[in-house]
Amino acid sequence: MSALELVYHARTHSPFYRELYDGIDSSTPLSGLPVVDQAAFWAANTVRDNRVLTRAHTDGLIFKTGGTTKAPRVSFYTNEEWEAMCHSYAETLPAAGLRHGDRIANLFAAGELYSSFIFALNALQRSPIDLVQLPITGGAHVEFTLTTMQDFDATVVAGFPTTLCRLASHVVSSAGSLPLVRLILFSGEALYDDQRALLSEAFPHAEFHSFVYGSVDGGIIGTAVLGSADTRVFRSFADRSVLEIVDVETGEVITSPARPGRLLQTDLARRLQPMIRYPVGDLAEWVDVEDGTFRLLGRADEGARIGPVTVHLDHLRAAVDRAGIVHNGVQVVIRRAEARDQLVLRIAGEVQDVEAVREEVNVLSPRLELQISYGTVAPLAVEWVPALEVNPRSGKTVRLIDQRPV
Repeated sequence: MSALELVYHARTHSPFYRELYDGIDSSTPLSGLPVVDQAAFWAANTVRDNRVLTRAHTDGLIFKTGGTTKAPRVSFYTNEEWEAMCHSYAETLPAAGLRHGDRIANLFAAGELYSSFIFALNALQRSPIDLVQLPITGGAHVEFTLTTMQDFDATVVAGFPTTLCRLASHVVSSAGSLPLVRLILFSGEALYDDQRALLSEAFPHAEFHSFVYGSVDGGIIGTAVLGSADTRVFRSFADRSVLEIVDVETGEVITSPARPGRLLQTDLARRLQPMIRYPVGDLAEWVDVEDGTFRLLGRADEGARIGPVTVHLDHLRAAVDRAGIVHNGVQVVIRRAEARDQLVLRIAGEVQDVEAVREEVNVLSPRLELQISYGTVAPLAVEWVPALEVNPRSGKTVRLIDQRPV
């Protein structure tokens, strides 16, 4: 489906897009359409009385993000859409470093409407090269995971970096290392140098490659580039999506390399829940526009990704308000602390009840609290400051500051 056909379908059958494009000429090119406002999109994309979907959802799958629970983000796929997405990605698996006969320990998240394990399972089953899967899941006890990988001579391990590091710590303490593992496939989070050091100790002969760049919201967005040493570089799926990088301040479409901007996706294959000029939440820059290769530069300001958990910024600010805190603004900071991601709430104002803030954040995201209890994410920090950091060009408060190394 072309972008023009998708837009016509969406504005004809989706109340949300009909309203969004009201008054806009039907011949307007994709780049001239408004960028989807995430808050408005998810307010309309509800379980009941949904205003985004183009028809009743009568077949397929339903997934939910691993982020907040107060306003969960639910994504709807038809069977045809899911099959097409898994097949498109499967064709790129050799670029991720997989070889004929590899035995893959699938440690992605399963259950509770998470998509990563099922997607990996389905995509690997459609691989153009012969593979064997060990469907362990990231929730399995590390003792079971280690024994299974040893019993069946696993050569590849795939999962979120925090899950892989938890396994690596157990491997080092109980078995020393697993020299048969030659490839580590990670997704869902960035992989930092301190994590690489631990993983290299547990899996001394392994290379590191990205499994896929995608999300529950947007589906598959980019695939690993064969031969690239930079795991932040991906190639777009040109046959099924249109990726745009736009200036954060002006919204201007960027067509030159090495110029950072906000990444937008238009998925040409999803008709049930159209995703048109949807901000996926990351900053990126083009490496080669013609080749469709781009480099991720960290999170934009829609959500904060802390380890395997996404917490949306508006919800964090609401948690501060519910805690009864009097303030002049809230800024979200992500940093590394003792080799772990840490969420920092920077609040402009006088020192007040930190525990009340922490309790409200725990209510907002029990999954973040759980990962903190596991030790995969550093405890929440609250900082009181006289004023928040602002953008020097616009004078606007910077909503999200990512201090992690790139």
